[in-house]
Amino acid sequence: MDPKCAITSRASTESDVYSFGVVLLEIACGRRPICPEEDESKVQLVYWVWKLYESVRLLDAVDPRLNAQFDVEEMKRVMVVGLWCVHPDCGFRPSIRQAMNVLQFEAPTPILPHEMPLPLYYGSDGTSSARSSGDGGESLISGPSASHNDHHIVK
Repeated sequence: MDPKCAITSRASTESDVYSFGVVLLEIACGRRPICPEEDESKVQLVYWVWKLYESVRLLDAVDPRLNAQFDVEEMKRVMVVGLWCVHPDCGFRPSIRQAMNVLQFEAPTPILPHEMPLPLYYGSDGTSSARSSGDGGESLISGPSASHNDHHIVK
């Protein structure tokens, strides 16, 4: 579930895009979004796949039951589009049309930040906060509302 949707209890187009990205990653990796029986670094699918993307080992996440019988470029696109759709800052997620254009080779694969960005949430007082619940610890960063120029830009 989109973290913002979980916090606000409100579904949106952006949360639908997030869900689409999770489904893409589930299909490519052959596993559920949360697998408590996995090694600690692999429990949360989105974080695990983004870590592999960071270390340029994205294809290590591909479902081993495929026995490497897939088109490498297609699989990379599926996984990168999946990550793009689950971008922590919903303002940088694609529309479903944009995602489909990339999947159908009608648009270039987006360039994502190498490190998973911190999600930003804007409060009613105009301040923003970022929360990371990655490997082990949890941190909270707050400050005045930031512009999109302060974020990683997806091209």
